[in-house]
Amino acid sequence: MYQQVLDPVGHSLAWSSLVAALPLLVLFVLLGVLRVTAWVASLVSLALSVVIATVIYGMPVGQALLAGTEGAAFGFFPILWIVINAIWVFQMTVETGHFDVLRRSFARVSDDQRIQAIIIAFSFGALIEALAGFGTPVAVTSVMLIALGFKPLKAAVLALTANTAPVAFGAMATPIITLGKVTGLPSDTLGAMVGRQTPVLAVFVPLALVIIVSGAKGLRDTWPVALVCGVVFAVAQYATSNFVSVPLADVVASLLSAAAVVAMVRVRRPREPYTEPAVIAGGAADEPTPGFAARVARPDDRAEVVRAYAPYGIIIVVFVICQIPVVKALLDKATFTVRWPGLHLLNARGGPLALPTFTLNLLTTPGTQMLVAGLITMIALRLTVPRALKAYGATLHQLRWAIVTVMAVLALAFVMNASGQTITLGTWMAGAGGAFALLSPILGWLGVAVTGSDTSSNSLFGALQVTAANQAGLPAVLMAAANSSGGVLGKMISPQNLAIAAAAVGLDGKEGDIFRRVIVWSLIFLVALCALSALQASPVLSWMVT
Repeated sequence: MYQQVLDPVGHSLAWSSLVAALPLLVLFVLLGVLRVTAWVASLVSLALSVVIATVIYGMPVGQALLAGTEGAAFGFFPILWIVINAIWVFQMTVETGHFDVLRRSFARVSDDQRIQAIIIAFSFGALIEALAGFGTPVAVTSVMLIALGFKPLKAAVLALTANTAPVAFGAMATPIITLGKVTGLPSDTLGAMVGRQTPVLAVFVPLALVIIVSGAKGLRDTWPVALVCGVVFAVAQYATSNFVSVPLADVVASLLSAAAVVAMVRVRRPREPYTEPAVIAGGAADEPTPGFAARVARPDDRAEVVRAYAPYGIIIVVFVICQIPVVKALLDKATFTVRWPGLHLLNARGGPLALPTFTLNLLTTPGTQMLVAGLITMIALRLTVPRALKAYGATLHQLRWAIVTVMAVLALAFVMNASGQTITLGTWMAGAGGAFALLSPILGWLGVAVTGSDTSSNSLFGALQVTAANQAGLPAVLMAAANSSGGVLGKMISPQNLAIAAAAVGLDGKEGDIFRRVIVWSLIFLVALCALSALQASPVLSWMVT
């Protein structure tokens, strides 16, 4: 049995927080400064967290190692289970040649890569986030961008940057529903409050994507399309979350924003379309087949185009069906909750921690649903079983280092959570008094940076946010929502998601390069959200608080 201690270093939260932050600091320095391969950096940071847990926090070695094994298991199921099957679906389109058909079809919608990035990374990525979440949109949209000739590094950066504003409402609002459970606040109220924060980010994300594709100069030709996309998404996300349904916020926003972009392109095309020559060096996509450019102008057979889009249509249909209450309840019968063997933890107050509880949701997890979509895709693409298995084998080989990285990162997160390192950081920040309104989103950002999941961050810090809000005389619903909203910006720098993006585009070992390109956007948006949170806690924007 281990009981958490929050201030093991000189009974000081400040000094204890400095020590508790060391595994994260080492991880990001190794990735961003020293350019160490992600799986090596993750294992080094994991080892450091175990040393701090046992030597500084006094956690028994056996308990620390067991917490790490639970984290590694959670990293594989459900997270990697989703990503593996999502990439498998893509590999089957490569195996059958429908990858090129899809490439040509998108090129006919617009040959401007800035427009393509907005539609695919932002709008379509938001739809995948709404239905599946947990890294799926990064895996799917990055390879779709490569299908259009984007360089692998740029495709990964675009997919990660776009996966921000939709995240809080991802997987049918799972993060917000979880936040409601741990805080005791109504999830509809929390969703409405988040819907008054993340839409502000949504307005600017498409503009950021344009800058990533072609630099600031590219805005001169494309800003109307990007702005319309962001505004339509923001208004739809706000209106749906506040007046219709929190779980449907991203579904409605993604579809309307995509329709708005298509309509804008028909009315106002960029005067100088931007397209870079593709340089595929170790990327997930093969070079376009001979005659690809010439065939863009000549439509493919309609049946082949339908088959090329079929996998993504099948994914949407399968996920929507699985969200129907009756179907979901039936599938939920295959969900089992078990205590992780040998792991016995108490919080600092002596109460039992929920962390040792491991949930095996065999059928409701998006990974299994993605597998079903893949099996249907196999039939739709007329792929034989041996070729489908070959594609699955290629997927596992492609993701081999990402699998190690994600499992190591989640093991790190669980050791930090179990020992009390993470809650030490959060408790120290919560002591900021009235200034906590400014810092609240940072706590959510930190939680997602560690765990890779807004749901996990809300589980970790949601109750702490409410406690800190009550102590400082701040609106509890605002601080709880700020945790989820801030968390969406930690998604792009989470080593877990960096590994998924790198593996998807075939850039294993280059996670540090991706990290350096997304950290700037993460911090810019985080500063803006902190300012918004502080203003909403003040008389200036207090009218926005539910």
